[in-house]
Amino acid sequence: MVGSDKLLARQNVMKSLTRKLILKNGATRLCTVALLLFLSGCVVGPKYHPPAPQAPAAYKESPTNFKDNEGWMVAQPADAKLRGKWWEIFNDAELNALEEQLDINNQNIKQYFENFMEARAVVREARAQYFPTLSVAPSITHSRGSANLVSTAGTTTGTGTGTTSPQQLQSTLYTLPLEASWEPDLWGKVRNTVRQAQYAAQVSAADLENERLTEQASLAEYFFEIRGQDRLQKIYDDTVAADQKTYDLTRSLYETGIDDQISVVEAETALRSAQAGATNVGIARSQYEHAIAVLLGKAASDFSIPVKPMTAAPPPIPLGLPSELLERRPDVAAAERTMAEANAAIGIAYAAYYPNLTLSAEGGFESSAFHNWLSWPSRFWSVGASLPETIFDAGLRRATVQQYVASYNADLAAYRQTVLSAFQQVEDGLAEVRILSKEIQQEQQAIDSAQTYFKLEQARYDTGVDPYLDVLIAQTTVLADQQTLNGLQVEQMTYAVALVEALGGGWDRSQLPSTQQVTEKPAKSETSIEQ
Repeated sequence: MVGSDKLLARQNVMKSLTRKLILKNGATRLCTVALLLFLSGCVVGPKYHPPAPQAPAAYKESPTNFKDNEGWMVAQPADAKLRGKWWEIFNDAELNALEEQLDINNQNIKQYFENFMEARAVVREARAQYFPTLSVAPSITHSRGSANLVSTAGTTTGTGTGTTSPQQLQSTLYTLPLEASWEPDLWGKVRNTVRQAQYAAQVSAADLENERLTEQASLAEYFFEIRGQDRLQKIYDDTVAADQKTYDLTRSLYETGIDDQISVVEAETALRSAQAGATNVGIARSQYEHAIAVLLGKAASDFSIPVKPMTAAPPPIPLGLPSELLERRPDVAAAERTMAEANAAIGIAYAAYYPNLTLSAEGGFESSAFHNWLSWPSRFWSVGASLPETIFDAGLRRATVQQYVASYNADLAAYRQTVLSAFQQVEDGLAEVRILSKEIQQEQQAIDSAQTYFKLEQARYDTGVDPYLDVLIAQTTVLADQQTLNGLQVEQMTYAVALVEALGGGWDRSQLPSTQQVTEKPAKSETSIEQ
């Protein structure tokens, strides 16, 4: 993985040439060699190659593969691609308005955005290693020496001898040094560090898009859950109204001696049960409403959604080709960029096998008198170079390389698992929406039969053929079937949203920022501290 034999031979020649020139001509030749090595330096470590997973030719669970499917269908090939504002395919103006607020006010999205900005800053931090560092440290030091120091002749220099005054023991030093240090990137350590940071920033950008898609899908699912609760509330309200009429009728019949008391009790039981069910619906609706308020960054106490029973069915959803899925999923993009980041880390680990050249220089002015501080005779300077190389580390570097290789292999496995999960989620979504569409048709037929059964039993009860208990059973059957149908319709809508999310929600890998874009300086408004 380190490179070819030709590359290793080239590196050995460079090392030998460096040692000879250091011994022969010192720091001047060393600087020249360092510059040459920097200009022609190599990057050690493996070259990254993105994985090429195999995609199926078609989705197995697509409704187009089932001849008996008469319900939900996918979009036509001409429209087989989701767009950015994917929620608009549901044709709900209120949902569109809520989704537009999400990207601005959602705190989770803001958190991921700031994580992305942090990752971009790390890129610029890494790039700073390309350049030398300059520092200046002006200082003024006033000191006094001990009066009881012993000179080399064995006599004291204190005031007790009469040879040194207190003024002679004191001194002042004015210093204005300028230091420069530079470590040429001979083996690509800095380049790999920059690449690692750039790839990490791209991972953060993909994570941001994945979080945005997750929040958008959650909002849509909660929205349709509320619409389902509103529909369920209407079912219960209609049932309560019908039960109230039935209760009033049976009570009148009982009071006139036509019917018995047990019919009144049964009718009242049905009424109270329906009323309790109608009241219970408010719990789930309130919870979904509060959840949407949090998604929009608003206090639940100040947010509400108007009541509107759901009547819509899922629209045709453009699937596209399975081979396009991996380009449309931000989590897949993040997993692939994580692999590139891990590959760069291997190169950084390999660079530790080679010596690091450090060039340093210092110069400035130094004087014991203020008026001579910046004069030309007060100047001082020094230049130097160092080329440290570790000759024994008890296998530390080898273990470090093996650690990052294992990390890369783990990221590769994670990428492949993400790809498999992506296809699984799409197939799950297709199966759920398709099968539910057929189940909804069957459940609607069951409701039609139950309502016919109820009407027949009501007629038999009115003519005195059957007791009211048979009417109550028929009425309960209708209510149960209506509840089931409403639950299936809500599931179908939420599964449709989940399918859109599994397809990437209209995102495309071309929207991922390039390495150059994540390196650029952000706008001042993006780096200010929020209040």
